Amino acid sequence: MSAPVHAPRNPGPSWGYWFLRTADRVLPEFAFRPLRAIGTLLALLGMSAQRRHSREYLAVVLGRRPRLCEVFRHFFAFEEALMTKLRVINGRPHRTVYAPGADDFRAWLERGGPALLGTFHVGVSDLQGCQIGDFDHLDVHVVRQRVGNSYDTDQLAKRCGGRLHFLWVNDPGELLFALKDAASTPGAIALQCDRVEFAARTEAFEFLGARRLFPFTIYHLALIFDRPVLFSVGVPQGPSWLLCTLRRGLIRSLARRARRRWPGPGCIQAFLRQVEALLRDDPYLWFNFMALNPIAEGDGAAFGAGGGSEALPLRGGGARKIGNKALPLRADGRPAGARP
Repeated sequence: MSAPVHAPRNPGPSWGYWFLRTADRVLPEFAFRPLRAIGTLLALLGMSAQRRHSREYLAVVLGRRPRLCEVFRHFFAFEEALMTKLRVINGRPHRTVYAPGADDFRAWLERGGPALLGTFHVGVSDLQGCQIGDFDHLDVHVVRQRVGNSYDTDQLAKRCGGRLHFLWVNDPGELLFALKDAASTPGAIALQCDRVEFAARTEAFEFLGARRLFPFTIYHLALIFDRPVLFSVGVPQGPSWLLCTLRRGLIRSLARRARRRWPGPGCIQAFLRQVEALLRDDPYLWFNFMALNPIAEGDGAAFGAGGGSEALPLRGGGARKIGNKALPLRADGRPAGARP
């Protein structure tokens, strides 16, 4: 779809991507990293709305008022994730480390096929596009909002040589029309599942100590297009990056379950619990610099947040690696010892 005349844009100067790429080519890392920190500090001082939202999010996840240095660390973590993405899409070697429990996602990468791929603005999740582009047989349609400065997505499309297609949707009402042609192909459809301002339908789930609203679009798309769903997020680890796949396949065939209670909401809840455990371990991986998902009003707003339906168990249990720690997973998909 064509971009609107007045497309929104990401914060930052119009020459920001050019500067980061150029400096990365000509400066050694010991000199470039302090410059990135200075740029991050200037952004922190100049972006009052994002600074406020970062402070509010950190207060929730830390359980106390964050210090200014912690807000800076949140901003700098985002900048470093952006730098990692720019390096990879411009040809820097990278590798994928599959977390325990990633069997379904890894199997899909190897064989391809129709699926719905859900992810969050967490860590280096955007780099999954680069990972997908490394498999010649994959065909993926990515739902994105068109912004005025989209160098990263433009380069990613070039890198993937036609295997990655962007569906630019700036009006939620156009989503089904945009997906109609993509859903008729054997390829996959990828979309972000955490920002409510772009969702036509929301449901409440337990997240960061409250029942918060999240988009429920992927659930309805799974019903409409009868596709399996895979959730995943990417977590940086050293000079390379770790793909941390937190959920196995949710659906095998909705056609045979159309009249039965589908456990999808419970699976989304289990995924959110694991994302929360990830953020409790490293709060600076949450890259939504906007108001935290709103708390649902009333007791009847939730579907799948506790008693609505049960989560699908992880087959065989397992463990998930976060940083240098391995967290064992309970049968309900929640890391053992995770905070309530």
